[in-house]
Amino acid sequence: MSQRQESSTIKQKLAAGLKAWRFGCVLGVFLTVTAVLGWRLVDLHVVDQAFLRQQGDVRTIRVDAIDAHRGVITDRYGEPLAVSTPVETLWANPGEVDPDDPRLATAASLLGINEARLRQRMRDYASKEFIYVRRKIQPSLARDVLALGLPGLYSRQEYKRYYPAGEVAAHLVGFTNIDEQGQEGIELSYNNWLSGVPGRKRVLRDNRGHLIRDLSLIRDARPGKDLTLSLDLRLQYLAYRELKAVVQAHDARGGTLVMLDVSNGEVLAMVNQQSYNPNDRTSLSPDRLRNKALTDLFEPGSTMKPLAMAAALESGEYQLDSMIDTAPGYRRFGRFTIRDHRNYGQLSMTGIISRSSNVGISMIANDIGGDVIRDFYFQLGLGQPTGIGFPGEAVGVLPMSSDWRPVEEATLSYGYGMSVNALQLAQAYMVVANGGTRYPVTLNRRDQPAIGQRVLSEKVAAQVRGMLREVVENGTGKRANPALYTAGGKTGTVHLVGANGYEDSQYKAIFAGMAPMDNPRIVTVVAVDAPQGGDYYGGEVAAPVFARVMSDALRLLNVRPELTAVEAATQTPGKSGERG
Repeated sequence: MSQRQESSTIKQKLAAGLKAWRFGCVLGVFLTVTAVLGWRLVDLHVVDQAFLRQQGDVRTIRVDAIDAHRGVITDRYGEPLAVSTPVETLWANPGEVDPDDPRLATAASLLGINEARLRQRMRDYASKEFIYVRRKIQPSLARDVLALGLPGLYSRQEYKRYYPAGEVAAHLVGFTNIDEQGQEGIELSYNNWLSGVPGRKRVLRDNRGHLIRDLSLIRDARPGKDLTLSLDLRLQYLAYRELKAVVQAHDARGGTLVMLDVSNGEVLAMVNQQSYNPNDRTSLSPDRLRNKALTDLFEPGSTMKPLAMAAALESGEYQLDSMIDTAPGYRRFGRFTIRDHRNYGQLSMTGIISRSSNVGISMIANDIGGDVIRDFYFQLGLGQPTGIGFPGEAVGVLPMSSDWRPVEEATLSYGYGMSVNALQLAQAYMVVANGGTRYPVTLNRRDQPAIGQRVLSEKVAAQVRGMLREVVENGTGKRANPALYTAGGKTGTVHLVGANGYEDSQYKAIFAGMAPMDNPRIVTVVAVDAPQGGDYYGGEVAAPVFARVMSDALRLLNVRPELTAVEAATQTPGKSGERG
């Protein structure tokens, strides 16, 4: 074999060997990759199956909350006072939103928010996955915004509190915050009762957060419990209308009206001025939030005289036909002098009340002693909480002394040196109206008969009611006569108390009374703060409100009129010459 042939043979062998080596390498790599992939498949589907499935679920399965609506608040006949309606909340994943997207301008315009502020928020929270864009809006508005097709913008259903009665029942019902947690009134005091318990469910979402389908229910939502109040919305509207009218007519600082059912202590109406709209609190001032009927205290003035008289008659020291000489029409206690409107001379027990005699009632008080009057006031519910559990309720001041001075006994008998709220005063008059039983007052409708405590004999209660009727028919309360019904009550006019003591030219006009007198059904207290102009006495400002409210309220409650139209015409209210 020549050298050239030998060289060619060697090359052929080397080529064949190299080809075999390459084939072996490729085959080895292929087999190795196949083995690795095979092992990985086994690892994924057998060894790490549970772990990987869990991780997949974490990335696609979410646990969403199911909102529970808050309980409904209604009046005694089922008329809604507070309801929760379904709304939509828009939220965004800023990481998915382009802050420069021109559609953001349209979205901001539809939502009524600042466009520049919206874009800046998307930039500031780009590392976050959730921000609110606009909470609790109408579903139709949410649909319009979502129709823009903005990436990263989503919605969820929530509930929003709505108050159908608006400002008419605002102070009593109160309101919630945006998360439906009670902030004022009944909404606050019954927050736990009204609040629902949210539910939870598993849902499947894609990598952009879109809902694919519901998977399973973890816990169903439990709505809040409903609450039925003792309030009669018809009477509430009526009382609010009349109180607002008198406050505007006299350019007064404010006012309060409370109406009680004398048979069980239920609050039928409770209104205040000034009020607010709980559905729109954008310009709400804090001074309008107070339920003045419960939070504001005042000296009740002459409205306490009938109650002091009841204490005297109940003590047995005085009888209905007892006479008191009030001449010369004033009394001096050191540097302190109390006066009547004029010198009435001899007055009967009824005359002392109908003439609103400070001298007469103070003489009786000095005779029976301060302890007798004070203890009776306390039995009526004064100087202690009413027990209704309303937030911010003021207790009031009922003085106590181990050694009463004559001037302290005197002022206690005509309502100075003490303080009450309007509901406490109404509760005290309720005892006289129903024959002597004190029932716990309540804002909830009673489903069972009320259990009361007798604090006054029926005989004395009837005698005092006769005095109160005389006040309206011939005394300081002539303008409190309701059409077609008889009424009884007492006027009161007291100085308002300011930061520096009594305000010389500012008064509170008060009337507390009941009707109809053959069988009292309702007790109402009216108080008007700082009426301006020439009229500021209780008989001139508060009594006419009482007359209009009671006349309409008794008709709404189907109470049979006591008087004929002819008899009612002779009762045309006029100004009394007396002041109380």
